[in-house]
Amino acid sequence: MDYDPMLVAMLSQPWSNNACRGYVIYAMENCGFSPNDIRRVVAELYEVFDIRSLEEAQQHFEESPY
Repeated sequence: MDYDPMLVAMLSQPWSNNACRGYVIYAMENCGFSPNDIRRVVAELYEVFDIRSLEEAQQHFEESPY
């Protein structure tokens, strides 16, 4: 079986909730969201990370219209 070095490198990186929050902040800033809206979304992420698993979040993304 051949291994894709880029995939192996990606899979070996640890999950980081704060890195995910950073990506969301970047995206929201790039889309022109207000600082108040960004704060609200980041605060909600703290809650969502506590109640949803990585698998649930991935499935939700894959099944979403976005």
